[in-house]
Amino acid sequence: MPGFPFRILVVDDEPSIREMLSFGLRQEGYTVKTAEHGETALELIPRFDPHVVILDLMMPVMDGYDLCQALPQISQASMIMLTAKNTPADIVRGLKQGANDYLVKPFHFEELLARIEVQLRTRFPDLTGKRQIGSFTLDEAFHLISYRSEALSLSPTEYKLLSHFLWNPDRVLSKTAILDHVWGYDFAGEENIVEVYIRYLRDKLGDKDRKLIQTVRGVGYRFNPD
Repeated sequence: MPGFPFRILVVDDEPSIREMLSFGLRQEGYTVKTAEHGETALELIPRFDPHVVILDLMMPVMDGYDLCQALPQISQASMIMLTAKNTPADIVRGLKQGANDYLVKPFHFEELLARIEVQLRTRFPDLTGKRQIGSFTLDEAFHLISYRSEALSLSPTEYKLLSHFLWNPDRVLSKTAILDHVWGYDFAGEENIVEVYIRYLRDKLGDKDRKLIQTVRGVGYRFNPD
């Protein structure tokens, strides 16, 4: 999804969780900061102005429940609780405290990404809806991409790949980053699947000269909307 510089704050007292999420979310194009507990998060939020806050519940100094109550007073961010507390009572309490979503550890990173995207579309529709990029129109709500006012007939994978390019115009994307975003971190196939789908898109866009999807030799691809 990212193209607009969405900001995510990760609040967790486990360094390994902070590092893993920070790395993975940055790979997806998000701007990320981390905090080890609620008080540090409250100091960061006015300056960082996150769109989404991912917070643990059991933390020292200020726990996730207290942070969840304090955050709406200073921020419009969506809150996703990410915690090992998994009883129905825990989930109900978290949602009643103001969380917009609740995900139990251990979790799948792809599921967290999907939940983040839902929060962004819901909370910031003007930033995630219909976008004009050069001669392209991206309508996330209708899962539709048009080129020069003509709707493109795309497979789900082609749509996800072209959408990723449109959210990242003029940015060089490595094959690995594209593979992780479009096919997922657990994809067990060959890396050359990226080249195959790049060729499919070039054919559908009439990009024989490779001016739209440019190959950056030894690095990856750059999308240059005309």
